Amino acid sequence: MKKILILGSAPDAIRAADFDINSFTSIVAINNAWKITPRWTHSIFPTDFPFEKRPKENPKQTLHTAQEYVPIQNNYGGFLYAGGTMAFTAAYWALDYLNPDLIAFLGCDMVYEGTNTHFYGCGTADPLRVDPSLRLIEAKANRFEFFANKEGCSVVNISEKDVSRLTYQKIGISELNDYQLSDRNLNSTIVTKALEMEKKLDYFVASGKYWKESHRFDLAKIDELDQLWLNCFLKN
Repeated sequence: MKKILILGSAPDAIRAADFDINSFTSIVAINNAWKITPRWTHSIFPTDFPFEKRPKENPKQTLHTAQEYVPIQNNYGGFLYAGGTMAFTAAYWALDYLNPDLIAFLGCDMVYEGTNTHFYGCGTADPLRVDPSLRLIEAKANRFEFFANKEGCSVVNISEKDVSRLTYQKIGISELNDYQLSDRNLNSTIVTKALEMEKKLDYFVASGKYWKESHRFDLAKIDELDQLWLNCFLKN
């Protein structure tokens, strides 16, 4: 089973430093998260991530930028629909580029508490900025899981935090080896409505710079779309 870790920068992400080297096929480190473990395999970051904070590339550890992930994100509808924050950008990129069976998130709960908001101290709460693509993070999380399941990939969250904006099944790192791949029960009627609404709204921006075309976006319509994705899975 090909297992991918999406590693963010929340304080609990430092647990990855002690993970068994065989726990994951690949570790996709977002922004500064490559500093947590020398076993990262892919580093992904936005265009404005400072050069001095980027790791050195080598044959076994590669760097991935907007030049790669924007076209991939566009294949899944674009940033406005997917959520313009690196946790989701990295996830869609990994889904396409690495073709995994399982994607696990750690350090991506998008809950910021106390003084030390990140493993390195106090950082910017990027997913909480005022942004038309991030009005309801839980909806964007559901949307990604729909596309992942569609491609035969399960999604879990291995965070030990009590609260998360991610909507994925919580499991422990020790459960990964025996994890039974499974898809969530889909409300196909709602998903069809959501996909049709995305097409009708036509909020696709090929450059990825959707904020430059914000005048086109009706926030009420985005909220309506988010509600569809929020309810796209049947409750157990």
